[in-house]
Amino acid sequence: MRFRLVATAALGAALMSAAEERSFNTWTEYLGGPDSSQYSSLKQINKSNVKQLEVVWSYPTGGPGAILFDPIVVDGTMYVLKTGNVLAALDAATGKELWTHPNPGPTPARGINFWESKDKSDRRLLYATGGYLTAINARTGETIMSFGDNGRTDLKNGLDRDLTNVRSVQSSDPGRIFDNVIIMTLTPVNQGDAYAATPGDIHAYDVRNGKLLWVFHTVPHPGEFGYETWPADAWKTQGGVHNWNEMTVDEKRGIVYIPLGTARYDFYGADRHGQDLFGNSILALDARTGKRLWHFQTVHHDLWDYDLPTAPKLLTVKHDGKNVDIVAQPTKQGFLFVFDRVTGKPLWPIEERPVPKSDVPGEETWPTQPFPTKPPPFARQSFTEKDINPYLPQAEQDAWKERLKNSRNEGLFTPPSLQGTIQIPGNNGGANWGSSAVDPTKGTMYIVSKELPMGLKLVLPGASGRGRGRGAKGGDVPPVGPAPVAPPSVEGGFIHYNAPYDFMMSATTGLEPIGPPWSQLTAYDLNTGTIKWQVPDGGIAALEKQGHSDTGSQFPRGGVVVTAGGLVFASSPTDRKMRAYDQDTGKVIWEYDLPSAADGVPAVYEAGGREYLAICAAGNWGLMAPRLEPAGPAPAGAYMVFALPKK
Repeated sequence: MRFRLVATAALGAALMSAAEERSFNTWTEYLGGPDSSQYSSLKQINKSNVKQLEVVWSYPTGGPGAILFDPIVVDGTMYVLKTGNVLAALDAATGKELWTHPNPGPTPARGINFWESKDKSDRRLLYATGGYLTAINARTGETIMSFGDNGRTDLKNGLDRDLTNVRSVQSSDPGRIFDNVIIMTLTPVNQGDAYAATPGDIHAYDVRNGKLLWVFHTVPHPGEFGYETWPADAWKTQGGVHNWNEMTVDEKRGIVYIPLGTARYDFYGADRHGQDLFGNSILALDARTGKRLWHFQTVHHDLWDYDLPTAPKLLTVKHDGKNVDIVAQPTKQGFLFVFDRVTGKPLWPIEERPVPKSDVPGEETWPTQPFPTKPPPFARQSFTEKDINPYLPQAEQDAWKERLKNSRNEGLFTPPSLQGTIQIPGNNGGANWGSSAVDPTKGTMYIVSKELPMGLKLVLPGASGRGRGRGAKGGDVPPVGPAPVAPPSVEGGFIHYNAPYDFMMSATTGLEPIGPPWSQLTAYDLNTGTIKWQVPDGGIAALEKQGHSDTGSQFPRGGVVVTAGGLVFASSPTDRKMRAYDQDTGKVIWEYDLPSAADGVPAVYEAGGREYLAICAAGNWGLMAPRLEPAGPAPAGAYMVFALPKK
């Protein structure tokens, strides 16, 4: 039998709905809980009174630097991250600082983990910092010296690779705790997206003593499932395939669902011919042993950096007259894949369709890619002349028309090329981390997405040029994006191309070349696999002043939460607002001007009988912001906490 079942696999009435698994009235883990639902059953704040929300306290993040932390709250204590890698404990009702704990290096930007013993006598915060897994006392902030080696465990332990040139490894994903096990994946800090990168193996540690319990190789070793999808002995040299973002645990069944990233290099794979499992896969493992239960690869032999940055979401839906426990996986390419949570069987057919071939010497694109027949995509997947942004100066519109004509632009899976390729929704588009939430009582899902066209151009070793676009007045259009990667090289007989890429932004306005909406909030009914509604999410401050309030935000990075009060909360960075949407219609029924962009996920919690909404407003000020008006100096960041007025 292909799949081993961890718990009862019978479907139907015997299965409890996800809504009955836990109360959803706490926020003790990042994204709300182990299931990453980003849902709260609290309903003191609801459609009828949300307009009365007010800031009841705030806490400064301290100094410059972007913070996008998802606060967690345990029994009236909130845990947050400040600039300088400092953790702080606050009174969740007043914001009073209780203690702080400095860290020797980077900590997971998105959140941390809380664990307690059954008798609650031992309470710990666990997270990676400076290349080590550490544990501190949740009550006092003091390091627990009995954990690992004087309070820390070296994350390099268990990596089966030459680590001579690896300074340290880190987990940008906080990981997940199941029972007494913390599960996390590793990313080399000093390698980034370079060709020579270690694989993002999945490690599990004992939360009490820090000992390594099991390892899953994301680039398979000989004899392991998927080994034949790579060149022989690829595990010795190939890297990437890491979970840099979020993961999800089904506590009832003891299954951890891990969305994995792209094999290195992101945009060129002549030295990794094959499907490259488990790259770009949702992977279901036995949380106790690390044994593979099932997987599904959403992109074969990825050349687009279409990793899976969003946590899989757990729901129970009515399908063909039966209750089915499902896991739903949003993607950067705008697809939503939906599977039976236990078997991995797709809820609706997924078709392998032919895609364009690469014209790059040595490259072998996989001939087909998976396309789900339902639900429909939540983001645009093409960019043609008719889609060019009408808010750009005419000269720039004409220049973008020429670029579209002179680039490979053959749909969603057009491979990177020497000519230049148009990518949409873009490798920073579609769904990203923290961008989806569910209502487990209804089988509905809400996704904040973005459409951010990218230009990809491979450059031969020794060739000049940076693969940049041409713009208005016949001059270069400087992209707002990263510089080229390290110079191209030849290793193992393979030519390693330089692969500059750009965000395709207007030089004069900072707007995208594609017309709005640039960000959308999509509501799905996963009982039927249909879209309930779709609305622009956020906006551009300068355009809103001109009466254009339906553009959506540009480059949103913030998360979304859903509540039993019938609300969907989401923030928008380019107009720096927090909004409440009507869960049933998508209509905005409340908004608030934040002091800075909010790039994280809000937390909803209760303290002293009062419901609170907390958001970290200390995001990347000016990141990809339009140049339609002066940005001004970066404001001080702060955690902003809202509640209804006291009666």
